[in-house]
Amino acid sequence: MSLPLVSAVLLVLAVAGYIFGRGKALKTVGGDSRRLHSLSGYYGWNAVVWTLAPSLLLLVIWLLLQPIVINGSVSSMISEETAAGSSLDLVMSDVVRIAEGLDLAATQGVMSAEDASSIRIELTDVRDRLGDVGVALGSDVTAETLRAAQAYREISATGYLLRSVVVIGAALLGLVLAVVRTNPEFRARNAVESVVRWILIAAASIAVLTTLGIVLSLIFNTVEFFRIYPASEFFFGLTWAPSFGGGSVLGILPLIWATLYISLIALAVAVPIGLFAAIYLSEYATPHVRAVAKPLLEILAGIPTIVYGLFALLTVGPLLMNVFGSGGALGVNWMSGASSVLTAGMVMGIMLIPFVSSLSDDIINAVPQAMRDGSLGLGATHSETVKQVILPAALPGIVGAILLAASRAIGETMIVVLGAGAAARLSVNPLEAMTTVTAKIVSQLTGDADFASPEALVAFALGMTLFVVTLGLNIIALYIVRKYREQYD
Repeated sequence: MSLPLVSAVLLVLAVAGYIFGRGKALKTVGGDSRRLHSLSGYYGWNAVVWTLAPSLLLLVIWLLLQPIVINGSVSSMISEETAAGSSLDLVMSDVVRIAEGLDLAATQGVMSAEDASSIRIELTDVRDRLGDVGVALGSDVTAETLRAAQAYREISATGYLLRSVVVIGAALLGLVLAVVRTNPEFRARNAVESVVRWILIAAASIAVLTTLGIVLSLIFNTVEFFRIYPASEFFFGLTWAPSFGGGSVLGILPLIWATLYISLIALAVAVPIGLFAAIYLSEYATPHVRAVAKPLLEILAGIPTIVYGLFALLTVGPLLMNVFGSGGALGVNWMSGASSVLTAGMVMGIMLIPFVSSLSDDIINAVPQAMRDGSLGLGATHSETVKQVILPAALPGIVGAILLAASRAIGETMIVVLGAGAAARLSVNPLEAMTTVTAKIVSQLTGDADFASPEALVAFALGMTLFVVTLGLNIIALYIVRKYREQYD
């Protein structure tokens, strides 16, 4: 029985469990739900929980363990000579692909199920037969791999049958137990809410464990990198010159400088525009104008960053070249190409405008109206109230918004890949091409070096450095925002 069909059966049993559980509860009190400990629906949901929880748990465990068990069983059929000629993993991948191809051929009617189980390599060109159904194999099919694939199919079919029996049996057993336990004194609401609480705990745990897994993977690979490359040269080196042939010089300072430089230009563009837009929308715009302008401004936040990168490469860069390049409007030759720090910084600033604007708008609107009324009542004008009362009151939250925007800018990748160039250099000229930490993470993991080499592992050290910087900015921003909220909530 296929997985979708098993899922459909479980869904039907869950619906039946709800009906039987609720009906049993009402039947025991003669239809008078006031005599029940919980609402009648809770008894139905309790039956649903007991139907689905054990069966889904078994299903997940089975899905995780079955491939491991089957691969272990089938791999024993592969001779040492065959495995030595390539590798056991590659041979097993071909075995699995052949088995899936035989299943597909049987499904499409190219061959019968019996033929798929008894086909022989000396009588049939299996490679061509599987190619007819769109299955491409990395190597020729041998008698050994064909027998292993057929055994894989047989064991898998047995596993699918057992899985269906065990999972559906567990669902039926849970349904029966839930209905049997149903009585007027049973605390169904407590049982259901306990399950919901554990589901919420599991959801929160997944988020926490995912973060922990990411951090640990960065830490372990960073430690491995520093075992083969000096940390002092990495953190204090002024040259970034990776070489996949060996002899790399991996100093991070040029990348950190370019990252901070581009982020500073982006904030110089985004903060004034975003802050002024927030002040206008919250203090001066009419409700009709605000209802139209705010959504239009926030459309910028929904544009993919790759589009911003193309905008930088094809529009902003050539525009700056027409001004600062050779033969440009100023008649100078300060800019040799469309890629530059200024190009990426300006476009990234445009991307951050709705980020700064929305956060600042919410913070300004959170300032108590009594402070505005008090200032106006003392004779201050509207502009004086904004300048001397509202902005100082909202300043901690605005600073937090700016720091969050800075961490967003530091972590940006596609805009700097397309707009800033690929040169790692230390320079104060914003019209020169430079590259950032995120761009080099991408390039180092797409090279030809062995994954255990410094040229590949350095990407994790770069990622760990970037993680620490952005984490620090986020902590500072959240501390400032929390302090602001404690003061004005």
